[in-house]
Amino acid sequence: MLKALLKTMRPRQWSKNIFLFAALVFDKQLFDLQALARTLAGFVLFCLISSSVYIFNDITDAEADRQHPDKKHRPIASGALPVNVALAAGALLVLISLSAGYLLAWEFMLVLVIYLVMMLLYSKWLKHIPILDVLILAAGFVLRVHAGVTLISVERFSPWLYVVMTLLSLFLGFGKRRAELALLTDNAGAHREVLKGYTIPLLDQYILIVSGTTIVAYSLYTFSAPNVPANHSMMLTIPFVVYTIFRYLYLIQVEHAGGEPEEILLSDRPFQLALILWGLTVLVVFYLS
Repeated sequence: MLKALLKTMRPRQWSKNIFLFAALVFDKQLFDLQALARTLAGFVLFCLISSSVYIFNDITDAEADRQHPDKKHRPIASGALPVNVALAAGALLVLISLSAGYLLAWEFMLVLVIYLVMMLLYSKWLKHIPILDVLILAAGFVLRVHAGVTLISVERFSPWLYVVMTLLSLFLGFGKRRAELALLTDNAGAHREVLKGYTIPLLDQYILIVSGTTIVAYSLYTFSAPNVPANHSMMLTIPFVVYTIFRYLYLIQVEHAGGEPEEILLSDRPFQLALILWGLTVLVVFYLS
């Protein structure tokens, strides 16, 4: 049962919470031990609150998941994890994360509360509304970035990164919906109601818009944000961003992957290499130039 609970908490999804480190890195505080420790603690607490959301979501979706070719094996849907145990574990995770979050910073706890309420509303109602469902998922990523801002004393963090994060998460969200639609084909609406409101051509248009604007917004950030080096060396990171976006498009349209974006992050070597090179270039530009 413990193994089933851990699986329901979806530790592979915790990679999404790495966005809490954006403020730390881009405000040039990565080597400030106190700021690093606070951000690490916030990362752990956000992992706990997000896991509670996954538990509550799986309880809500248990019946629909039983009709899905892959999700039917989830512990709650398959019966491996009793609903009452899952509810108790989810409530305990919420209590721990909010209590510890308040000790870190009341603003951080407020972000956790907003995220929790928003995602519970998403699990119950909002995920059934086309477009709004992806906007809510995008808001979750922006809240992760803002959570990192509340944990440290920010001096040089650029609001441009909120814009880039919003567009990037919309890109991933619409890509996820396209992958689901392609996988489930004619039965898509039976597995996930919101897919009735999408078509692959429509999603391709959305993806085209947000992918292009993501590249433009990030490019503008690299030479116009107040916290980037004056020599415009941050523009050296643009090719890596362009490649990762193009690689993701290739994976969802040619390889028919992307139903779980975190799986691409954890398994696709070219994607991983591009992200590593982007990260190393950012560190060199911000901390050594």
